[in-house]
Amino acid sequence: LGLDENIMVRFLFPHAPSIPVTINNGFTMPAWYDIYSTDLNRELDEVGLRASVAAIRALIINENTQGIAANRIIIAGFSQGGAVGLELALTHPEPLAGLVALSTYFATYKSIELDEANSRLPIFVGHGEYDPMVPVKLGEQTREKLLEWGYPLEYKTYPIEHSVDMQEIRDIGIWINERLS
Repeated sequence: LGLDENIMVRFLFPHAPSIPVTINNGFTMPAWYDIYSTDLNRELDEVGLRASVAAIRALIINENTQGIAANRIIIAGFSQGGAVGLELALTHPEPLAGLVALSTYFATYKSIELDEANSRLPIFVGHGEYDPMVPVKLGEQTREKLLEWGYPLEYKTYPIEHSVDMQEIRDIGIWINERLS
């Protein structure tokens, strides 16, 4: 990431729970919420997504009790984790330092209840131009909705599929340095 050596950073990497996933014939696999179908206009498991938001919010609260202020916390997520991150960060009742949402989509944009505390939250959205899992069109829709709502947004695409490449990692590092320096 090339983070400035003067900023104090600790990373937490929570894992999605193992749950039965409908498109996986009901077999158990790591997922933040159930996926009912591959149709882009599919029904969303909002209950499962919001349960994951609550679990990650508990991690933030734990960090707060350890002396880490919310305005020093950046939420980051990839794919389903990015959808959870969008819901979490934009509804969090205290200002956060930022949100990184990668190869994802804004699953709850129709039902989210935004919190004023993060109405100016800096957001970095990165997406693969050739992503077969979460088409770049969904990243563009996420960008448009966030811009419509007035969020300071950096949106970049990369010549990759459903993954992260070194240029994206470097861009994220620059973005984090700007937020935490």
